[in-house]
Amino acid sequence: MWNNIRFQWPLHTVLFLTNWLPDNVIFLRLRGFLARGFFASCGEDLRLGRDLTFYNSAKIVLGSHVYFAKGNWISAGDVVEIGDEVMFGPGSIVSSANHTRIGSSFRYGEPQIAPIKIGNGVWVSGNCTITAGSVVGEGTLIGANSVVRDTVPAGVLYAGVPGKVIKTL
Repeated sequence: MWNNIRFQWPLHTVLFLTNWLPDNVIFLRLRGFLARGFFASCGEDLRLGRDLTFYNSAKIVLGSHVYFAKGNWISAGDVVEIGDEVMFGPGSIVSSANHTRIGSSFRYGEPQIAPIKIGNGVWVSGNCTITAGSVVGEGTLIGANSVVRDTVPAGVLYAGVPGKVIKTL
């Protein structure tokens, strides 16, 4: 309950009140400046686009110079750690909880929760999904529309559904 009052409500209020501002350098930085206190920790120069959703921001750790483009969705059932100089293209999803199945339904299954770690200098292209337990190595490029569900080595192009290493960068 305390985390909802301390982190969630103010963060959602900031995002709601600034959502009408255009996505240019000034307002990306303003949104980031106003929101930075509502995460577990946050480095300098956070830049936030419009239409972002952060669930359980008390478990989201952000490095310096992190950029979220329009429409990202971050859900932290467990710790989500994002390194320095990480960029997220539009419409990406990061979720540290997966649904499980009971009988023939996923509706009431216990969530499978595991931390996510995204290394320094990673670029997560548009419409990517990063699932619970994933670890993305430093300097990696996640190709557009890809699904990450395991450990990705450092310095590679990783793409596909499910994702795989395409080449070393």
